[in-house]
Amino acid sequence: MDQISDPLIGEKPQYLNAQAAGRPLKNPISHDTLVRARGYRQQRIREKLAEHDVAALLCFDPLNIRYATDCSDMQVWTLHNAARYAMVVNGGPAICFEYRNAMHLAEKLETVDEVRPATSWFYFASGPRTMEMAAEWADEIADILREHGGGNMRLAVDKMEPMGVDILRQRGVEIVEGQEITETARMIKSPDEIEIMNWTIKVCEAGMWRMRDLSEPGRTENEIWAELHHENIRNGGEWVETRLLAIGERTNPWFQESSDHVGQLGDLLSFDTDLVGPYGYCCDISRSWTIGHTPPTDEQKRLYAHAINQIEHNTKIIQPGMTFHEFNEKSWRIPEEFWDQRYSVAFHGVGLCDEYPAVPTHVDMDRGYGYDGVIEPGMVLCVETVTGVKGGRECVKLEIQVLVTEDGTRQLDSFPMEPWL
Repeated sequence: MDQISDPLIGEKPQYLNAQAAGRPLKNPISHDTLVRARGYRQQRIREKLAEHDVAALLCFDPLNIRYATDCSDMQVWTLHNAARYAMVVNGGPAICFEYRNAMHLAEKLETVDEVRPATSWFYFASGPRTMEMAAEWADEIADILREHGGGNMRLAVDKMEPMGVDILRQRGVEIVEGQEITETARMIKSPDEIEIMNWTIKVCEAGMWRMRDLSEPGRTENEIWAELHHENIRNGGEWVETRLLAIGERTNPWFQESSDHVGQLGDLLSFDTDLVGPYGYCCDISRSWTIGHTPPTDEQKRLYAHAINQIEHNTKIIQPGMTFHEFNEKSWRIPEEFWDQRYSVAFHGVGLCDEYPAVPTHVDMDRGYGYDGVIEPGMVLCVETVTGVKGGRECVKLEIQVLVTEDGTRQLDSFPMEPWL
């Protein structure tokens, strides 16, 4: 990173190659990588179906449809409109039920054996005919189970409206919790998935450099936040899950959403990317810096030091085979002055979005919250913190994304922390 001189703030970072800021990045992901990743992911689902002795998995969540088949169609819209779904049969076909005018999106995928038109029975699409359409839909699902299930009528479902549960049960279908299957399948990433995720991280960090370059006095939170979206979309990314960027006093308490608030020289800017990038993979990292890139105040530096210590300590202790309770016992002890504004987790999984597991900080685990589990090689974890004092002016937000290896972790993101310490 070069330095440029600003009469207000002195030396300020800028792009090494200013011309590159105006051009998209070069996509390094090959078709073969995508094919291998698709095959691995569907095989993970099939292994879990056998493990849980279910005849099939029915997915309405578009991220689970993406994981199982790699078919993408109006992902955000179908998060709240059940217009499409997919079914993976244990030992049988993977079937995509697509929007009638979009069936071509799934037809050339090697992970999809059959494409059928979806029968929509959510109220927006079916109105007063909802019961009629739900019955037609349920008949088809039950018929598939009878044809391919070998007498097994256990159907795992990730999420579904109550009417669907009732009407399938009336047809002899036993509904099984499907999120355990999808979340535990998605938990372990293949090398090809990591390659794709690294590309998303590169895109995200390019957006972060744009944000950093625009973090000047007089800019609104929304102006700065828009740079992340710009870089993501022009490089084939998909969406950003949250609006978690705040400046100055709006960083405390955390979770205030990006707005038209104007940053002033020396204000702390904190953000959490939650970016779903190319091929649907997530980069979930956080950084904090000052508007105008001024040296930190004593309080900003103090908060930043505590945040860095928590991130570094918790990352260092992560080992394959460690249980979540063992992690908790060894985790960074958050000073009590920061308890009120603490983040909800010490770490969580990430893949196509934030995923299982979610492990709270020691403050909550020691009070009986959370659950146990085991850290395994191939998991990708986000280690994070919010550090601030209740009633204080600002909070520091930091988060890194790491791959669990056979002997520890490897950090996947490379955007530098501030050189304040």
